[in-house]
This record gives sequence, C-alpha cells and structure tokens, in this order.
Amino acid sequence: MIKIYTISGYEEVGKNMTAVGYSNGGREEVVIIDMGIRLDRVLIHEDVNIQQFPTKELQKLGAIPDDSILRNKKVVAITFTHGHLDHIGAIGKLAPHYPDVPIYGTPYTIKLAKSEVKSEQYFEVKNPMYETQFGEIVQVSENLAIEFVQITHSIPQAAMVVVHTPEGAVVHTGDFKFDNNNPLGERPDYKRLKELGKEGVKVLIPESTRVSEPTKTPSEAVAQMLLEDFFLYEGMEADGLIATTFASHISRLQELIWIANKMGRQAVFVGRSLAKYTGIAKQLGLIRMKGARAVRSPNAIRKVLAEVSGARENYLLIVTGHQGEPGAILTRMANGELYDIGKRDTVVFSAGTIPNPLNRAQRYVLETKLKMKGVRMIKDLHVSGHASREDHRYLIRMLNPENIVPAHGEFRMLTHYAELAEEEGYLIGRDVFVSRNGYKVEIP
Repeated sequence: MIKIYTISGYEEVGKNMTAVGYSNGGREEVVIIDMGIRLDRVLIHEDVNIQQFPTKELQKLGAIPDDSILRNKKVVAITFTHGHLDHIGAIGKLAPHYPDVPIYGTPYTIKLAKSEVKSEQYFEVKNPMYETQFGEIVQVSENLAIEFVQITHSIPQAAMVVVHTPEGAVVHTGDFKFDNNNPLGERPDYKRLKELGKEGVKVLIPESTRVSEPTKTPSEAVAQMLLEDFFLYEGMEADGLIATTFASHISRLQELIWIANKMGRQAVFVGRSLAKYTGIAKQLGLIRMKGARAVRSPNAIRKVLAEVSGARENYLLIVTGHQGEPGAILTRMANGELYDIGKRDTVVFSAGTIPNPLNRAQRYVLETKLKMKGVRMIKDLHVSGHASREDHRYLIRMLNPENIVPAHGEFRMLTHYAELAEEEGYLIGRDVFVSRNGYKVEIP
C-alpha cells in the first residue's frame, strides 16, 4: 500500500512538507519530500538567518511543519524539489529528527541546503547530503528508489521528485511551470515525463498555487522583454535606478546584469541573500557576473550605497524587499536609512506580491512611503514561476496518473485543482483526494 502524508503546505502557501510511504506486509518505508518554512509567520525576509530562531518559537508561530505524524516511521531518504526557503528552510530544525538519513537534491539545491545547515545555531545536522543529477535513479531502500526530473521554475535546477515503488511511481511536482524559452537554457524534460506516463504513475502530487487561472504561465523570456522594453528605450532619462526581485531568481538577476551592461551601468547586488544565491550560482556556472558585484556585510552595504548615491547614473542597484518586509534593504531605504531615496530614483518591482494578507499589507505600506518621497515606481515587470491551469492540464494528460493529491496551496487552491481533475475525468473521493495538514491519504 502507498500512503501520502500531507504534513504541511496543504492549508497555506509555504512550509511545504510531504512524505510517501510504502508497505507490503512488512514495516513501512518512507521518503520525505521538502522541509519548508513559512516566512510571513516570523515577519522576516530573505536576508535574515532563519536558523537563529529556536525551534519551539517557530513551531508556536506555525512557521515550520509539524512532522509528528512521521515519528517512529522508517524514513529512508529526505529529498528536496528545489532551493526556495518554503521548501528547504526548516532543514536545520527537522532533519535532526531523522539522524543519519541521507538527503538528496540537485547540486544547486543541495548547496543552498548546506548553507542553511551551516548557519543553524541550535542543532547539528549530521545527515549526509548528496548532489543528484537529473535522470539518475537512486535506490534508497529495498523497495523504493528516487529520481529527479528536470522542470522549470524561478530558481535553477528545480525538479519533480519521483518515488519509484513496486506499485508504480509517485510524482511530486514541486513548484514548476512549462517554460520552453528560459534565458538560462533550462527546459522541462518532456521526454522523461512522457516515459513515466507510459510506465505508470500511481499518484501525482501537484502544486496548486495558480491552477485557478485559466491560462498558460508565460515564459521567463517575457519578463526579459518587459525589463528590456522599460530600461533600454531611448527615452530613458532616469538618474537612480533600483530593481527588486527574489534573491533566488537567478534568471531574472542575470537579465538585470545584461541590461546594466547594455546601459553602461554597473549592476550592484545589495543584501546577504542576493550575495548568497548569486555566489553559489556562480560556483556552478549558472550565472555570469561580468561587470557586476555583490555586497553583503552591513559595513560594505553602507559604503557602497554612499558611493552609488554620489553617482547614481552609473549604477543599477538590485536590492531585497519587494514584499515590503521589515528590515529588508528597500524597506530601510523607504524609511530614510542607508540611502537618500527620492525624486531622483526609479524603483522597478520585478516580482509579484505573495498572495497572503500580510504581504499585501506590507507592500502597501512600502509603496505609500516611496510615493511620499516622490519615487517613480514601475510595477509588475514580472512573470510567475508557477504553473497555471493549462500547464496542469497538460501535465495530467502527459502523466495520466491513477490518483491525484493536490498540494502547495490554501484549501481553495486545492479544490480548484480537484475541479480541473474532474474536468479530466477524475472524481473527488475516488481518485482525487483533497487533504489537510497532518493527515494521510491511503492509496490501495
């Protein structure tokens, strides 16, 4: 029997954690998929070291998953779909619950996970970590094997995690979209997905964030055109240029470097997280930092912003804070700290607002402060990294799964996925199962 443990991320966007269990008369073997954190619950941003927070405090706030349903289970592997904090951010708090259990992910994801573990202040994470290549099938127990299938998302080397069981494959999509024109050259592995569909997919566990939107999510190439259309048109007369986006969005950051070079400006990344994500990407050859630099320490940040302030026309600043998070660089600028932001400056938001009330409120406060200072704001030069309804429909038809357990979303998002599944011939309660945090779905 296959069991899907819907541990977390089934009632909210964030703190994702799922487990796949298999038993055949003997003791059940379990593979964990993701250990994420919910950032808005702790009112922090990408530059903050999450691992400095005590576990009990994070649990009390509902910021990390409650994995008690897995206690005393035989966990044979921990896997990560990709390196966003809502998928790997709780590793330092939860991995010690499973001592010596190996952790698997693609190279960029594992390097980010190691970075989180290194900064953990309360626990020593002793789990071995293995960088797994796309297409490699790793036997993790007598009955279970894992595989990472390349997909596209707003971070490099995102993967669908496939758990191979004697009863068929369980496919966890992670966060994804079907992007055939990614500027970094990444493409979904359609060939392998179609092969899995022919081999037999027992369960599909898909993300549900944008499934209610009746469209196909645009390619990252569209975001590149939006940015170029704004920054590179002949009438551009802006003095200070500031862009903000997700620190992990390497494709977007690469595009901003290219644009800065074309404008004859230097791209300057300001903030701990921007330096971390671009530094690891550079190590793996995933980004070219030609003409750009990154600063992370408080002293270096103050020094470079003073330098930029005196010659704004020579730089393109890329900063954290697009959600209006307290303490992020852009928020501090709006508060009158670090940099005298005002009428001479244009701020470009190359990120959407994360769909929860707190983020919307924080973003409103940030925009109000920037308006009061006379800053010119350009919003929504962005495309999502999440699949829309037609991406999901194509995936269902390609994999032809026997069962579907929607994941990664508020309850209404999960039910929207169930509606799509019913359009494709499935039936809620028979082969589509909408679950909640802390439950399990048994697949006979």
